[in-house]
Amino acid sequence: MTELLDSLLRGAAVSARFSRDATLQGMLDFEVALAAAEAEVGLIPAAAVAPITAAARAGDLDWMALRDAAACAGNLAIPLVKQLTARVKTHDADAARFVHWGATSQDAIDTGLILQVRGALDDLGADLDALIAALAEQVRQHRATVMIGRTWLQHALPITFGLKLAGTLDALLRARADLAAVREQVLCVQFGGAAGTLASLGTQGPAVAAALARHLGLSEGATPWHGQRDRIVRVGSWAATLTGSLGKFARDTALLTQTEVGEIAEASGAGRGGSSTMPHKRNPVGCAAILAAAARTPQLVATLFSAMQQDHERGLGTWHAEWETLPELLMLCGGALATARTLVDDWTVDTARMRANLDVTHGLIMAEAVTMALGESMGRLEAHRRVEARCRDALVQQRHLLDVLREDTEITRVLSAEALERLTDPQHYLGAADTFVSQVLALADAAVPSTQHGRTSQ
Repeated sequence: MTELLDSLLRGAAVSARFSRDATLQGMLDFEVALAAAEAEVGLIPAAAVAPITAAARAGDLDWMALRDAAACAGNLAIPLVKQLTARVKTHDADAARFVHWGATSQDAIDTGLILQVRGALDDLGADLDALIAALAEQVRQHRATVMIGRTWLQHALPITFGLKLAGTLDALLRARADLAAVREQVLCVQFGGAAGTLASLGTQGPAVAAALARHLGLSEGATPWHGQRDRIVRVGSWAATLTGSLGKFARDTALLTQTEVGEIAEASGAGRGGSSTMPHKRNPVGCAAILAAAARTPQLVATLFSAMQQDHERGLGTWHAEWETLPELLMLCGGALATARTLVDDWTVDTARMRANLDVTHGLIMAEAVTMALGESMGRLEAHRRVEARCRDALVQQRHLLDVLREDTEITRVLSAEALERLTDPQHYLGAADTFVSQVLALADAAVPSTQHGRTSQ
């Protein structure tokens, strides 16, 4: 079932980082780097490195045997090391003695996972930059496109579509900034041996750890982190937060695609957004996929938080709970990012419908503008009371608010006909919308310079 839904829900590039072979190769890369590091400091013969390296290819392993053995061993690393040792032994029996020298299963699994996470973060960062560039282009295009702002799902005040998109763009820029901190804190080698002391390596433990980190291109922590899982939670929380921001974007977009609203339509085409029974349907399938990811991530990240309560120097079950959870979080995030990019690139924005929807309430959305102008002369409370009464009259009489206001002599004594007409025009009540848009675009240009010139290349 999972594979059948991969193209709908998960990012292809990120999913490849957590494939069966990629998972095994991450642990094998640890074993190769460990051998190289230990040879470098003189703990094992230098001649052992090449045979170990040659045998450490995921495609050569019997993955079904690994799968079956993991059920008894309690993890994949134990049978993997046995298979790797056997493969090395067929070519160099002496080198086989030094496979996994002084390490423990968690060292291979945790560090292998971090290598996979590094690749996933590379992919997510690239996709995030591409989405930021595409969204920035849309913000520029629609910075003056007036539409209705909605609170509690009801018409509130005029805004611009550019400002609405700028809110999402601002959130994505924060996610981009956070990613740099996540990478710095999370991409750290995990190497502690049986109980976190590296006692099996004698006095050479710290030197091996430093060399291992260097060979893998990872940072070296002050201590092994086998029992401290904040790094795992940190990257999972980042992915969940980004997916949540994309979910907010998808929710708003989906609401704007409703037939009664009709301000946005997702791309259509053969086999896209249709119905099995209703030929006329143009369903927001992209929004649905993003929302499905956003609905799942809170529970997944909650699992990671629950797993922080590890038992002493190695967790019983809590550690195991991370193995599928973190990859799923990252894959769902990748899928949401890719889908959001396609959505922004290919949607149809109906600016005429946006303008028409501003008039659905026959001017009532401009009551605040009139109240504020009146309040300068008669005080805010009195102005609010009088305009509220005229709003009720407009509703009962089914007339435009401007026409009703023109008949109130107390109001026309303060505001001229021209002033009332301007005050009830949504175009003239946008406040600092354009300023806010400019501020976000400036941040986008500084973070991703390509946003100044349109979309990034595919």
